[in-house]
Amino acid sequence: MPQQLAYVIITPYSLYKSRTGGILTRLISRTGLDLAAMRMFAPGAELVKQYAETIVSAHDPQDRRIQELLCQYVIQNFSPDPKTGRRRRVMALLFRGDDAVRKIRSVVGNLSPERRVGETIRDTYGDLITDDNGQIRYFEPAVLAAPRPEEAGEKLKLWARHSDQDGGVLEKVIAYQPGETGQRTLVLIKPDNFRFATGRPGNVIDFFSRAGLFIVGAKVHRMSVAQAMEFYGPVREVLRTKLKDMVGAKTKAVLEKEFGFKIPAAEEKKLGETLCATFGDNQFENIIRFMSGHAPSELPEAEWTHPGTEKCIALVYEGVNAVAKIRDVLGPTDPSKAPPGSIRREFGSTIMVNAAHASDSPENARREMGIVNVGENNFRQIIEETYGKV
Repeated sequence: MPQQLAYVIITPYSLYKSRTGGILTRLISRTGLDLAAMRMFAPGAELVKQYAETIVSAHDPQDRRIQELLCQYVIQNFSPDPKTGRRRRVMALLFRGDDAVRKIRSVVGNLSPERRVGETIRDTYGDLITDDNGQIRYFEPAVLAAPRPEEAGEKLKLWARHSDQDGGVLEKVIAYQPGETGQRTLVLIKPDNFRFATGRPGNVIDFFSRAGLFIVGAKVHRMSVAQAMEFYGPVREVLRTKLKDMVGAKTKAVLEKEFGFKIPAAEEKKLGETLCATFGDNQFENIIRFMSGHAPSELPEAEWTHPGTEKCIALVYEGVNAVAKIRDVLGPTDPSKAPPGSIRREFGSTIMVNAAHASDSPENARREMGIVNVGENNFRQIIEETYGKV
């Protein structure tokens, strides 16, 4: 069976309630599918209208009344706010793999007033509440997904057609109180979270929700060697010059153990000065290999710009004092020194394999977002690779 593409649309309410991480955790860990792309959308009226028209389907196992509710829900909750004109955020997730549409739909589940067990995403995060007369009092589907491959293809092509105009790193979608100033920062969910199909990427995002910020950009990114070298370029000189004492001490310890005699402090200092640059270059190569899949020395320079083999998720968070809030949740670089409850304490293992990266200043956030190019539309690219031009 050829690999399929399947989508999940996370609703504005689920995003607002910071349920993104929990939803993503279930989708990855329970389907084993490849998370191929992510993109933020602020749907305009035309996309909302066209998508709503596709929802009611004779082939959907969901009850017809529920389908009609979903259609109305999309019109009311995906459209720009009628009072302010501000567009609402939704997140599109694209999955790839064998039997992807069925697997995604089974994890998403259907909506019914009788469901109470929490088995599916909609059981846990959705609501369909009726009164004693069976009238709907409250309805929230949490996510949207296609019931069969043919409909998934048609709906994906629709979203792809609007993905440049209505998607990317979103602007003017967050409301601020008088006197508040918004700030943006970049987060990378690092490759160590994608070694296996586990819930780790979603769990890390769930931790970041504690910062009380808003996701305005999202991308599945495979960092090239060239991007990794530019991204981590500022640390290269630190590695080459600032670690002399550590390099000298480690070299001294190894040599004393090997040769059985004490090395004087002056010689230890010389060892650090002699080997620090070499050590730094080696560490830099290890970082590039970890993030992209290849060290610069392992590839011809002409291939440095090719997408890497390692996957990460790039997220742009927006809100008041975003840089400091995200860094506080993340914790220090060394997981062993990170406080309990921080991401690096919970998910990191070494200074390099430490779960996530976050910009340390607004200036670096702008620089790093430019390198990773979070707004790049690989969502549309993957859909067109499967279905042709949309």
